[in-house]
Amino acid sequence: MTKTLKIWGRISSINVKKVVWAAQELGLAFKRIDAGRAFGNTSTADYLGHNPNGAIPLIDDGGFMLWESNVIVRYLCAKHNAANLYPQDLQARFNAERWMDWQQAHLNPAGREAFVQWFRTPVEQRDTALIAKSVAQTEPYLAMLDQQLAKTEFMAGDHFTMADIPIACEIHRWWGLPQPRPPYPHIERWYARMQARPAAHGILDLPLS
Repeated sequence: MTKTLKIWGRISSINVKKVVWAAQELGLAFKRIDAGRAFGNTSTADYLGHNPNGAIPLIDDGGFMLWESNVIVRYLCAKHNAANLYPQDLQARFNAERWMDWQQAHLNPAGREAFVQWFRTPVEQRDTALIAKSVAQTEPYLAMLDQQLAKTEFMAGDHFTMADIPIACEIHRWWGLPQPRPPYPHIERWYARMQARPAAHGILDLPLS
């Protein structure tokens, strides 16, 4: 009997959103357990024994414990949908991997501070200089992303893959900030397609918090 996938993490987390969306794309039965921030649960000895970072998300797939959001997305897609979301051709696969790593290493760090200031910092403590710095760091990456999506329908080519999931979650967060942004027509076209995916419901339509 197959055990239900367990996902630890609050759905307000961008990294938990990635994993839940991937599970929904794959049609997997799963149970999500609130953890992190106000929910706690991540500093217990048991949790730290499985994820020494004390971070979310963490999954339990029949006794196999795995952490790091983009790695979890890769794992689930490879295990359950190898010919679709997880490209079999080596170059196509690593093209998708490249964009996933770019999200984690470049786009996310650039935009994080603006999000933290707008949504996680009391108004009286908000630092507009930090927001401006984050915007200045993020906009070149968004321009780069827009140029990529001018050439391809999806992040890694002509069909939806695992690469689209983390970047769409990042755009969901950036688009939700109460600040102006330049037009990015190709990102906007692609992101509208992401929002229209049934498996993205409950993810890309959530308000930020």
